[in-house]
Amino acid sequence: MARCARKKSASGIYHIMLRGINQQDIFLDDEDYCRFLEIMKRVKESRSCVIYGYCLMGNHVHLLLREEDEGLSVIMKRIGTSYAWWYNQKYDRVGHVFQNRFQSETIETEAYLLGVLRYIHNKPVKANLVVIPEEYKWSSCQVYYGGKDSFELLYTSFILDILSSNRETAIKQFADFMQKPNTDQFMDVPVKQRKSDEELAQEVKELLNGQPIGILQSLDIEQRNKIIKQIKGIVGVTQRQIARVTGIHQSIIFKV
Repeated sequence: MARCARKKSASGIYHIMLRGINQQDIFLDDEDYCRFLEIMKRVKESRSCVIYGYCLMGNHVHLLLREEDEGLSVIMKRIGTSYAWWYNQKYDRVGHVFQNRFQSETIETEAYLLGVLRYIHNKPVKANLVVIPEEYKWSSCQVYYGGKDSFELLYTSFILDILSSNRETAIKQFADFMQKPNTDQFMDVPVKQRKSDEELAQEVKELLNGQPIGILQSLDIEQRNKIIKQIKGIVGVTQRQIARVTGIHQSIIFKV
């Protein structure tokens, strides 16, 4: 089946979503998040794009950027290919890391731009990872609130200037806007409701017919992997969490 042509933005600004293949996690530890942001920095510094915002979730990424010297497809190929190569090397795996093509939607108005940024900044709140958006470590929200841009990624002035020419006033108005109740819906993946470690531990024990979780490590590989596959199919858990609860190394969980 032929692919649909990607809609071209007159403004050059896009909201982009990149997700892990089969909804798998693409960030398993802080090093993974940092590497993705470092790759984005290299691409930005080559004058490929201007980055207005981002939010890195466990199994997908939201980006808000404007094309510069390169087209969107080239930009995203550079980011995706670089990260996938590094990720596969780190976790000793082969194959795709991301699900098919990235998704994108065009942004042609200031109102839509602000709405999308608020939406992606609030993703961690909706996923019950934080209480307020600026607490989330892997989004651009805290930088807009005056925090340090450790990876030197963002051009915040473009959006803050929409709100006020006075920087202090703009930051306050931005914070007010981020917290304003809304029912906006944009391009997204369903929010995966997180289970607690205690809830996961209980479900694992049920899979083991009431036996202690530690028995997993003494099973033969075939039996162990069969149980791990079942655990990975539980909605609302991450591979990092599975490793923490079972005591089985994260790299093993990932490969099964």
